[in-house]
Order: sequence, then C-alpha cells, then structure tokens
Amino acid sequence: MEGLPWVEKYRPKKLAEVVGQEGITKRLESAVKKKSLQNLLFSGPAGIGKTSSAVALARELYGKGFERNFLELNASDERGIDIVRKTIKDFARTMAFDTEFKIIFLDEADALTTDAQQALRRTMEKFTKTCRFVLSCNYSSRIMEPIQSRCVIFRFKPLSSKDIEIKLKEIAKNEGIELSENAVKSIIYVSQGDLRKAINVLQASSSIDSKIKEETIYNVSSKANPQEIKDLIKLALEKKFLEAREKLDVLLYEYGMSGEDIILQLYRELIEIKEEEMNSKTKIDLIEKIGEANFRIVEGANDRIQLEALIAQFMKYKK
Repeated sequence: MEGLPWVEKYRPKKLAEVVGQEGITKRLESAVKKKSLQNLLFSGPAGIGKTSSAVALARELYGKGFERNFLELNASDERGIDIVRKTIKDFARTMAFDTEFKIIFLDEADALTTDAQQALRRTMEKFTKTCRFVLSCNYSSRIMEPIQSRCVIFRFKPLSSKDIEIKLKEIAKNEGIELSENAVKSIIYVSQGDLRKAINVLQASSSIDSKIKEETIYNVSSKANPQEIKDLIKLALEKKFLEAREKLDVLLYEYGMSGEDIILQLYRELIEIKEEEMNSKTKIDLIEKIGEANFRIVEGANDRIQLEALIAQFMKYKK
C-alpha cells in the first residue's frame, strides 16, 4: 500500500465505509443481501462516492472473484458507439462466473454520444438475464429518458463539512500528520464537498510539511485565502482602484490563479456578505456583473481585462 495515492489507499472496500451517503449505501446493502439487483444510475457531482459505491457493491456481491464478474469502463475514454458494440456486448453475452449475473459499471455515462446511448439502451434490454448495468454521471439530464426509465436512480449529494472533517482527521492520524483546525477548515473550503479533492490536497500539503498550516492548503490548491478576496471586494467598493488592481496582480501572478478561479471565489465571498454590510439589490446587481465577466472569460476573453472591468463595475456601488 506504500506509494499509493491516498485516494486509492483509503478508497472504501465495503459499502458501510462509503462516507456521507448512508441512505444510498443501506439500500445497496439490502440489495446485496437479497442478491437481487436492478440496473442502477448514480448521479451527482465528482468526488462524492459514486465509483467507490459501485466497486464496493461488486466486492460485497461477488467476494474475492469480483473482477471476473465486474467490468469497469469510463465513457470519457471512448464515447462512441464502438464501446457498446464491442467491449460491453462481448462482456455481457458471456455467462457470469459462479453467480446469476455480471455487473457492467459505466463511469461518466453522460459523456456517451446519442448513438452510443441508443445502442446501450438496446443492449440493456437484450442481456437482462446475464447482466446488470450501473451507470454513473454528473448530470442525469444528459442521459436519455429510455435509459433512465430502465434504471433505479440514486442521487448522491455533496458531502457535509463534518463528513469531510472526520475522514481528514482519520487519514491524518494514520499518516502521522499534524492538522490544525484552521487547516481542516481550509481544505473543506477549497474542496466544496468533494472528498477526493480534499484527500488529494491533504496529501499534497503533507509532502511539504508534516505540520499542515492554513497557508499551505491555499498554496497547493491554487486558491486564495478567503480574506484576500474579501479585501479585494472591500477595496473595489471603497473606489480604491489601484490598490484593488495590486491585489488582483498578486492573485494572478504570484498565486498563479486563473481568471475563472478568481471569479468563482469572488462569487462565493460576495454571497457570504451579510445584509447589514451590503443590501440585497446591490448584491444582486454585482452577481449579475460577475456572471457576465465569467461568461466572457469562458468564451476566451482576456482574464486580466475582464477582471479589471469587473472591479470598475464594483466601484459604481456604495459599500
């Protein structure tokens, strides 16, 4: 296990070990006990346990020989019709080893083309007796209705701060790392409910120092300390353009943040401003300006110019 990325090292081996999705894992455990499984669709953001749940489900269902009855594919590697016609059909048409059915786990299924989804729909019908499908996606709306209707849909939610904190402290204890409370809060802030990202940030930070501090977290994750973003907003609202511009330079050139990253943090911190500090109308207007700047950056406009233009827009409003 030495040398493994911590995401793999601490990946759940059983459904009960999956963090923060108790309602879903209990239903899956019940299906394992009955050895009765329908086609499943796991939907939700990245890093919250969809793949871990699928692999843990297969491990509990098949035991040591689970790899002979479990095929894991990623639709973003091959998104065309060939992956269905060849790889999936070849696996599905053979009999399961020492059990009634096999499982095909198709990760990032929302990346499949329309033709591939049509072919998958037919394959799911044809091999019902020998195979069950577990599909995973970030957006269930991108999976065609006929496939959704053939699956039981499980909606995974972003993990709570408490769930992430417990897991981080458990890993830190196992790895002999000293993790301050502020460092834990910082990891929770940058991960936004994504446990995989939280563990990766923790491992990256531990390679710098075994005593992990708040500043280290923001450095390795290429995020600004929330206070610096608040200071940027404050300077802009006080109409101190040159000082706000200098703060922006630090974020862009010293921290190496992208324009989109800065925009997203500006949005998060603006939402957190209390009513007594900024009235709702001003906040709504500024969110609209942030949205416009974000759209232009995504479409390829110059980060620096758009961010400076956004600061200029902030200056039209009173603090």
